[in-house]
Amino acid sequence: MTDKINPVILSGGVGSRLWPLSRALYPKQLLPLATERTMLQETALRVSEAARFAAPLVVANEEHRFMIAEQLRVVGIDPSAIILEPEGRNTAPAVALAALRLAADDPDALMLVMPSDHVIGDVAAFHGAVEAGARAAAADRLVTFGITPERPETGYGYIEAGDALTDGVRAVRRFVEKPDAATAAEYLASGRFYWNAGIFLFRAGHYLDELERQAPDILAACRAAMEKAASDLCFIRPDAAAFRASPSNSIDYAVMEKTASAAVVPVSMGWSDVGSWTALWEISPRDGDGNSRWGDVIALDSRNSLLRSEGPAIAALGLDDMVVVATRDAVLVAPKERAQDVKKVVDELARSNRGEHINHVVVHRPWGSYQTADMGDRYQVKRLVVKPGEKLSLQKHHHRAEHWIVVQGTAKVTRNDETIILHENESTYIPIGAVHRLENPGKIPLCIIEVQSGSYLGEDDIVRFDDTYGRV
Repeated sequence: MTDKINPVILSGGVGSRLWPLSRALYPKQLLPLATERTMLQETALRVSEAARFAAPLVVANEEHRFMIAEQLRVVGIDPSAIILEPEGRNTAPAVALAALRLAADDPDALMLVMPSDHVIGDVAAFHGAVEAGARAAAADRLVTFGITPERPETGYGYIEAGDALTDGVRAVRRFVEKPDAATAAEYLASGRFYWNAGIFLFRAGHYLDELERQAPDILAACRAAMEKAASDLCFIRPDAAAFRASPSNSIDYAVMEKTASAAVVPVSMGWSDVGSWTALWEISPRDGDGNSRWGDVIALDSRNSLLRSEGPAIAALGLDDMVVVATRDAVLVAPKERAQDVKKVVDELARSNRGEHINHVVVHRPWGSYQTADMGDRYQVKRLVVKPGEKLSLQKHHHRAEHWIVVQGTAKVTRNDETIILHENESTYIPIGAVHRLENPGKIPLCIIEVQSGSYLGEDDIVRFDDTYGRV
């Protein structure tokens, strides 16, 4: 086959079961969990080096757009577009947006739909399975990929395979929900059942035709959203009001479980959805005592535990089958067998109106990042890092003044009608109400210590007059 396969990378999840590392504004797909690259980068690279694949199309959360674009740029990948969901409506609408984009140019375009946060250890086996699936998809099959089970897993949905269709492809007899332990053991023994990987391959037009039959309200909303979509840079913004009219549903429930043309490619490719800390422990290198250690960790008389620090030292003494994860502002301690329940902690943080499930201490922005070092009554101290060539918006604040001290690099500062250049160990003052902007004209990161003072120091006290990144 010569037609290109269009990778569609779904990057809308928040990975709440991997808290405190994964957070709403910096979720697991943007983190280097299994390798030194982020999971999004690994997913994109998996389909970037073979000539069979076109440039990826990414469907993502509006709030992650600049981080996604930057992470892809760092590894040399130029996406065909990044479609920004106005809000999460599950996978069926997300895939519909991508299918509509591709079908506008070619209804026969093959699209390979992949989550952005899975690990695949055997890339050659993955590519082989995709080739088998592409042949079936070109013959009007909606193809999914079934992972050969290694154990009676109760945390995954399953696919029961039917008769062989072509080489390496079988009909789907049925999809089944997560089973209990006894049923999972029966599935494993039968040899007919596979883990549902949530990876799909089909013609864009065929998916839209099936969606029209099975869930026409989803298709109508997505079609209206794309017809009114706006574009800026590499981003496509579907109309928010139209998209929100779509029901929220998964591609499995909306289409795959109802269609008569579902097919499955069984494959063993070192797959994991990294859906919990236990899943990450299972695929991570471990020491002689079975511990997965990352960061500043000391482990004494401890076995089969995941111990990970992103900041403070962890000293583990006498721990067995535990998860201990430390970030700069939160620590998780849980038995490995309770790893799936970490989402309950995130839910409790949300109910308590806390912020540890939303942001890290280091908050990423398109121009760089900032970190709060200290705060109290009427003051806050931040460390700002501005990337070379980048600049903050032209803005003002109604309730706070700011002092800026340059500790590294060169700063170009706009303050009302004047522009000044500051070097290391120099400072300036931004009064309340002054229109100002901070830029990095240099070739190294600009590091600023910002001291805020005033009656209100919230991030929403910003009036923007001009912004390179299109933020309101």
